[in-house]
Amino acid sequence: MSKDMSYAGVMARKPEIMKQAAGLDFSIFESGSIAFDYERMMREAGFSMEEIQKIQLEHGVGNTPVLELRNLTSLARKLAPAGKGARIFIKDEAANASGSFKARRASTAVYQAYKLGYKGVVSATSGNYGAAVASQAAMYGLKCIVVQECYDSRGVGQPEIIEKARKCEALGAEVVQLTVGPELFYSFLTILEETGYFNASLYTPFAIAGIESLGYEIAMQFRERYGKDPDVVMCTNAGGGNLTGTARGLQKAGADSKIVAASVDLSGLHMASDTQFNRKSFTTGHTGFGMPYTTWPDRSDVPRSAARPLRYMDRYLTIHQGEVFYITESLASLEGLEKGPAGNTALTAAFSMAQEMDQDQMIVVQETEYTGAGKHIQPQLSFARSNGIEVKFGDPKDEVPGKNIILPSHPSLIKAQDADLNHMRKSLIKNALENYNVKPTDADLEFLAEETKTDVEYVKSVIASL
Repeated sequence: MSKDMSYAGVMARKPEIMKQAAGLDFSIFESGSIAFDYERMMREAGFSMEEIQKIQLEHGVGNTPVLELRNLTSLARKLAPAGKGARIFIKDEAANASGSFKARRASTAVYQAYKLGYKGVVSATSGNYGAAVASQAAMYGLKCIVVQECYDSRGVGQPEIIEKARKCEALGAEVVQLTVGPELFYSFLTILEETGYFNASLYTPFAIAGIESLGYEIAMQFRERYGKDPDVVMCTNAGGGNLTGTARGLQKAGADSKIVAASVDLSGLHMASDTQFNRKSFTTGHTGFGMPYTTWPDRSDVPRSAARPLRYMDRYLTIHQGEVFYITESLASLEGLEKGPAGNTALTAAFSMAQEMDQDQMIVVQETEYTGAGKHIQPQLSFARSNGIEVKFGDPKDEVPGKNIILPSHPSLIKAQDADLNHMRKSLIKNALENYNVKPTDADLEFLAEETKTDVEYVKSVIASL
């Protein structure tokens, strides 16, 4: 009997398809209510630090250098009050096999697929992770399919996404390019079902565990070179896995660094809107992913996401598109380093935050990514103009996403803004209650306190206010 391949039919089989493709029964970690055993999931389905380092060492991943940005630090100090201007560093993750930190994620995910005997892997991603999965799959001799949300209904694709598709194909992957909207997840599920391949999701415990080595390395490198942990670790935030894995690695090293998230402010633009898809110049690291995934992590392609950033972040900063373009150009012209937009999102926030910190303090941007033809500033700005976006110099605070990109007329105008973490915590609690529709148990209250990095009394007060 043939299977029902309609949208409704495939979605009805989603739990079965996802379980088969993950090689993991998520239900064993469930409580039957809001809470689930996150730490047990990470312990039993993840890897030890020794295992992660061995897997990565053998596959061109990890041990990336830390670089001090002396010229950008000097510029920040010229703009800062007397005695302020922390030293700015980057962890150069472009040195990984596929050119981004996502090689860490892919290394453990693809290893898991190989260990379990899958013949291939499938990844749903706009690009960097797809390239990482393709790279690691090639090393293990596995097939790789990358499902990419690429075009609007006119068949027009963003230069950055098309650039990353080229990289995926160069590394041996088959790339399935789709239009924006529900087509992506439907196609992803049908490919998983038809091929029987492993779901190399960004959000499994295997993938998040792979990033833990990044945080661990940062602590070890700073202690060896400077005798202490960095004061702040700045993480570009989208789906939350980058921040989560890095923070967990820092914790395993016993580091006391503050964890700060950074996203490009794209408020007002809907990420699944066909008409708005090409009116943004950033495909990741923006609030269109960062905010919803922070306030409800379990919206991903696995039953329970291992990326849970609100558990770990101490502060959340937003910056504007024009500011990131400016810092990208500054990094190249002042430091001689060309890097892609994702890591430069965190670098822009770090440049602003460094001016609040003392000169003997250190702030590290925990990732960089490779750059290429579609990721450079000029194609991005040219694409914006072709979509009716005004590009001009001025004060970035006047930027309106989808209408204009304002490059700062002076570096003193680069000012990161604090997002309201308390509002996000309340939103997560509200989302949990609405999604599970149960009377919270004591275990649920404890879980929500951990999820929001607060305490049970805080959770109770939020529930009472709702």
